[in-house]
Amino acid sequence: MKAQAQFEEIAAGAVGLARARGATDAECTLIQGDEFSVSVRRGQVENLKQAGARGAGIRVLIGKRTGSAYTSDLTPDGIRAMVSGAMEIAEITSDDSFAGLPEDADFGKVDADLQLYFDDVETLSTEEKIRRARDAEAAALAVDSRITNSEGASFDSYTGYRVFANSRGFVNSYRTSNCSLATVPVAKLGDAMERDYWMTAARSASRLESPELVGTTAAKRVLRRLGARKVATQRVPVVFEARVARSLLDHVFDAVNGNSVYRKASFLAGKLGEKVASERVTIVDDGTIPVLFGSTPSDDEGVPSRRTVVVDKGVLTSYLMNTYSARRLGLKTTGNASRGLTGAAAVGHGNFYLEPGAMTAAEIIRSVPNGLYVTELIGFGANTVTGDYSRGAVGLWIENGELAYPVSEVTISGTIPNLLAGIEAIGNDLEFRGSLASPTVMVGELMVSGK
Repeated sequence: MKAQAQFEEIAAGAVGLARARGATDAECTLIQGDEFSVSVRRGQVENLKQAGARGAGIRVLIGKRTGSAYTSDLTPDGIRAMVSGAMEIAEITSDDSFAGLPEDADFGKVDADLQLYFDDVETLSTEEKIRRARDAEAAALAVDSRITNSEGASFDSYTGYRVFANSRGFVNSYRTSNCSLATVPVAKLGDAMERDYWMTAARSASRLESPELVGTTAAKRVLRRLGARKVATQRVPVVFEARVARSLLDHVFDAVNGNSVYRKASFLAGKLGEKVASERVTIVDDGTIPVLFGSTPSDDEGVPSRRTVVVDKGVLTSYLMNTYSARRLGLKTTGNASRGLTGAAAVGHGNFYLEPGAMTAAEIIRSVPNGLYVTELIGFGANTVTGDYSRGAVGLWIENGELAYPVSEVTISGTIPNLLAGIEAIGNDLEFRGSLASPTVMVGELMVSGK
């Protein structure tokens, strides 16, 4: 707590210095953190990194002109140099009528404890982190003799502080932690080799899945890929595994990003209040859910985090915006400002997810007489400006409601609007392994291109 108070004092002092030197407004972000990463392969440590980093960034406004600078030197001399640099840049930039801090009434933070920090991440020993990585890899290798190799296993962790202060008297700081464990086994059948992975992530080390579960899950996933074949080109139902369906949410976020919308670089620009997806689809952004990765007391402009329904039963009800993009669109910020140490805030999401349905993943698969169950997507063939969609895919072919055989070297294509409109079933298996999450999703028909 003492360190946190010191960082708040540094951030507030930088803002005060900018004001004293003629800035109309200013805002300062300070980050301090400790990062750990270890990777093992065949039981041997290959890479180990333990590093601390800290830095401050300031954005100043002189009227409607802005300037930014950052530094890793938090001494008084370093802070003075940072402020001077930002002021010099602001002097030579052009006016932007939409620039400025949020309105005073918009500042605030969530009062509830969001449980963003757990000390068991910080106290976990290096030896224990290495052991967990080794045990996860070993568990995967022990499942089946066809698992002949490994691309390794890793354990990563982070603990740190984030502080924000501005010239309107708003100060906010909070402490965070997170950790993850993953392994990537390789299986062989004849001359063909396949790889797959499994990972677990949490804010607390006690909430991670066991190394044995991570390893055996990864092993089962890679084994089911052996003997993959192509299928004939055809239009069929496509079921996206929950892990893969998250990418669909990523495309939706890009399309509702206020910066993309005001630039007309989104297929959802100008569509507020219109039906843009199946009535089964409700998509929510919520930065207030305790323990989850996308939760924060306020956004990176000092606006309280909140729950925003983006798509409600298929109808587009809100974009996600920071103050700048909201002003460009004539709307109000949704508390989605996100920034690093320097420059103007971008737009980010909190916990962005598709609300679950009632069916299990197994029930959705049983409802498909002939189709594709996608377990991995390849490439970057989604265009959120035009809505075009084309991705390489790996998965399992469904015959008569059963997973029949593995499939690879196929392409799924269509458009994102048609994909959203064609969602016919949503699973009940919503699980957050990051700040973006989706349950299993079934689209009634997409083009699957193979032989």
